[in-house]
Amino acid sequence: MSDSLVINEIYLSIQGESTFAGLPCVFVRLSACNLRCSYCDTAYAFTEGKKVSLDEIRGEVHRLAAPFRLRTPHSPLRTPPEPAHVGGYALPLVELTGGEPLLQPNSLPLMKSLCDHGFTVLLETSGALDIAPVDPRVRRVMDLKCPSSGEEDRNRWENLAHLKSTDEIKFVIGTQEDYGWAKEQIATHRLTAICPLLFSWITPLQPHQQDKSLKKVPAGQTPISRRELVEKIMADALPVRFQLQMHKFIWEPDQRGV
Repeated sequence: MSDSLVINEIYLSIQGESTFAGLPCVFVRLSACNLRCSYCDTAYAFTEGKKVSLDEIRGEVHRLAAPFRLRTPHSPLRTPPEPAHVGGYALPLVELTGGEPLLQPNSLPLMKSLCDHGFTVLLETSGALDIAPVDPRVRRVMDLKCPSSGEEDRNRWENLAHLKSTDEIKFVIGTQEDYGWAKEQIATHRLTAICPLLFSWITPLQPHQQDKSLKKVPAGQTPISRRELVEKIMADALPVRFQLQMHKFIWEPDQRGV
């Protein structure tokens, strides 16, 4: 089945992060990742998954999105219902996440076809792979890996040249050193002129989430609390959006499919 992707799960929830936080979203979680960040909370997606055809994936997205489609009283029955909108964005959002979606080449035609069908499509990507081939209508939320991830050297800096104002850069911050590093990158690369910047505090992993394959936080780093992170952002007047993973405050932090 070449016209397929290895999928871990597809589900409807709310967007817990980014500038779209709080909006309904269909998540398409792809399997496999080429990184092993110290804080990864989806290690189950490294290997768990099954091949699903692109047609089946699109069908499931449309099924989950159907309750949000609006049919006006005067619409002919043969006319497809219009999606509900908020702030100019079609609901529900659709996000490809992982794992790392860009490891699977068929993620590109899937995102294009979802855009063609009128969905607002988001891509969560580590920033370690080339984002240039992604359909320009897709809103890319790209990580810059901070030191505590253990994967700082995997950042693909060439990606910065491909980012647009509709994209977002995310720094996942768990230590004082991460904060200083992120602050330095913002100044060095003039990131505020590119797109919105997100500072995401690391929610500590549950013991059973600490997959043995994950990198260790480099020695000598000092943990930072969410309060300390916010106070530093305010003291330094950084033009960034602080975020928590909203879904982890609604459901259990390790619950899947939410």
